[in-house]
Amino acid sequence: MRGTGGAGAGGTRGGGGGGANLLALRSHNAALVLDLLRAAGADGISRLELAERTGLTPQAVSKITARLREDGLAAEAGRRASTGGKPRTVLRLVPEAGHAVGVHLDRDEVRVVLVDLRGTVVGERRAPLDLGAGARAVLAAVTEAVRETVAGVLPAGPLTRAGSLLGAGVALPGPLDHARGVLHRVTGFPEWDGFPLREALAERLGVPVVVDKDTNAAALGLAAGGEGGSFAYLHLGTGLGAGLVIGGTVHRGARTGAGEFGHQVIQLDGPPCTCGDRGCVEALCLGAVARGDTAEAARVLGAGAANLVSLLDIDVVLLGGRTVAMAPEAFVRGVGTVLEAWARRTGQEAVPVRVAAGGGRVVAVGAAQLVLGPVFGRGGG
Repeated sequence: MRGTGGAGAGGTRGGGGGGANLLALRSHNAALVLDLLRAAGADGISRLELAERTGLTPQAVSKITARLREDGLAAEAGRRASTGGKPRTVLRLVPEAGHAVGVHLDRDEVRVVLVDLRGTVVGERRAPLDLGAGARAVLAAVTEAVRETVAGVLPAGPLTRAGSLLGAGVALPGPLDHARGVLHRVTGFPEWDGFPLREALAERLGVPVVVDKDTNAAALGLAAGGEGGSFAYLHLGTGLGAGLVIGGTVHRGARTGAGEFGHQVIQLDGPPCTCGDRGCVEALCLGAVARGDTAEAARVLGAGAANLVSLLDIDVVLLGGRTVAMAPEAFVRGVGTVLEAWARRTGQEAVPVRVAAGGGRVVAVGAAQLVLGPVFGRGGG
């Protein structure tokens, strides 16, 4: 992908679309270069290779890399033999030059991670939480958890002066307005309807904040971690939701309403759900879990997954959440059995099912990618 020019960035050899940058890194081209430095790892990459892969002129790359080195984001990684002429200097990303906070705000727990520019977790904290305790108590608990996590890794002082903290991504159950950072009627917690979470947390933390649904954040993190193609991430914990990646991009929908997977009705006049409807996948699935019937819970989850597969023609179904973590093989087997039966009926290949990478951190790490994604010219905040 080729970026548009920016101040001091020089020109490109070809046209291309622009891109938003949460952290004002002066130009989209700088984000493209940073992403290639990140992908190159410790081995580094030469300026000539950067020019070839971005479509930028060598002069533009030289200006960008000089600025990145001045800012401490890039450093020399030695020299590499060339096919002719003098050896090329290679550059690498400096992971510790920037950090992002990821917050998983669940109904009964908060998990905070601190990651470096490569997305490596360098700090983590978990604490009990009652999402129904009211905004003041919840915000105080989140702020304390973030400050304690950051203080264990970065220099002491206010978060805005804590060295390299770029921002915080916050993920929690939906529905919500991702663009404005405002909550809607979170299932089971109607008192949060209309609450400006992004604004309230940004004021307390003193850094940029991005808010998204837990399942969207997890899907973003999985895609950034290398999960390719189109997939659905199904999260079964205190509730049930889905994060959808279509063609490599998180699909949020026009009103951030995509992925309310748990509230599709599959049994008319079924048991009541906390959303006010009856016979939802979430109500049936959690009901089976409460009875200790894991096989039935997996079968219900598989029925919902089959609906997604038939509607979206996705490549793979990924499972996560604390309930899945208690019996991962049973859930993979149960959901897979339903999808295999669907495939036989339709004459198609069965869509594979597996547990998502990342374990219990998957949502929090994905929330941090809401901040890091735009830094590297990728989707995120």
